[in-house]
Amino acid sequence: MSTATQQGFTQDTFDAFLATRDEQDWMRELRLEAWRSFQDLPMPSRKDEEWMRTDIRLLKLDQFGPPKGEVDKAAELPIPLLAEGVQLGGSAVSYNGQNVACDLAEKWDDKGVLFGSVEDIARESPDVVQRFFAQMAFDAHVDKFAALHGAFWSGGVMLFVPRGVVVDEPFHSFAVTSDGGVDMGHLLVVLEDGAEATFLNETTGVSPITAALHCGATELIVGPGANLRFVNLQNWGDRTWHFAHQKGVVQRDGALQWTIGALGSRLAKVNQHVALIGPHADCQVNGTMFAEGRQHLSYHTLQHHLAPSTHSDFLYKTALQDRSRTVWRGMIKVDPDGQQTDGYQRNDNLLLSSDARADSIPGLEIEADDVRCTHGATTGKVDEEQIFYAQCRGFTRKEATRAIVIGFFQQIFDRIPIESVREALGLAIAQRVREYE
Repeated sequence: MSTATQQGFTQDTFDAFLATRDEQDWMRELRLEAWRSFQDLPMPSRKDEEWMRTDIRLLKLDQFGPPKGEVDKAAELPIPLLAEGVQLGGSAVSYNGQNVACDLAEKWDDKGVLFGSVEDIARESPDVVQRFFAQMAFDAHVDKFAALHGAFWSGGVMLFVPRGVVVDEPFHSFAVTSDGGVDMGHLLVVLEDGAEATFLNETTGVSPITAALHCGATELIVGPGANLRFVNLQNWGDRTWHFAHQKGVVQRDGALQWTIGALGSRLAKVNQHVALIGPHADCQVNGTMFAEGRQHLSYHTLQHHLAPSTHSDFLYKTALQDRSRTVWRGMIKVDPDGQQTDGYQRNDNLLLSSDARADSIPGLEIEADDVRCTHGATTGKVDEEQIFYAQCRGFTRKEATRAIVIGFFQQIFDRIPIESVREALGLAIAQRVREYE
């Protein structure tokens, strides 16, 4: 079974990790550059504007380290939620940052689709990986966690859909950590001109109380006229530290629908960016977040309009109970060339406990003069009249609260075209709702 070392991320552990990698020189150089940045960059602190509402002083990186050893492929893994009852075009599983299984349907292989571990595809089709990996949608030098990922990533998954290929079966990746495990997964999805695909990405721990570290990256590259539907369900154990840099790049006439479900982790700090770099590029981002206990979920989103006549629509909905806290900080940025931009962002929060707290910080940075950009945020408690109405019709208070919470998220669910995803998110959220007087 793969386990994390207890020696931290040091020069010795980096050298030992690098010695185990069978990679080309260009990839090795990327790791070396990232490692130098990791050594130079300070740990984020609450003095930094981006981190002032997120306290990571209890994180001890030296308690973790890069995975080592062989993976027990017979290890009992949780059942994935998103893929139940779905005919898949391909699936991949990783355990503590190492790939343990991968398959691709023959009919898509015959059409030139590449799907599997980044390491395997880099050996079989090195030019494809080198053309896209960390070139457009990931920068290992923006902060210490990005640099840590850039130096130590492993267990990466890549999907490449060639020009004009329309895949009507979803792909699914499933990352699992054990107690004390480390996941540094890197996800790279590339759709060439006119291609179409759906990707379901799911992360979890072996148990709800798994203590682990995730430091990951997601790159979504949507070519001209391509259409990508991407779903990410973050369901790490409630003692897992979760850091991620996620970015989508949408080119001319391309479309990206990105749905996230954030349910797990002890603390999450996620940067989710979409760059609309070609005329008439379009994105829709849907976020469902449910926090409980003392969870802290911090999601920073950026809608970056770099080209004219682009459209973005961000909708995040959050429910909180116990003493949990969420931070959503959204920014619509329009460059001077982004004339006729249509950008919208909204964050709605539902407080199920008087001790929960939700911070919503929308923002606009506009450098063009012919745009329509709007934002909004709301925060409120469960309506007692609605609970009373439901109880009068035979619901218990808990059942009534669950129904109200699911109704609160329904606008997001209605946007999801895959029935299994809608049902999985709804059930996962409903199971977490507790009764409050």
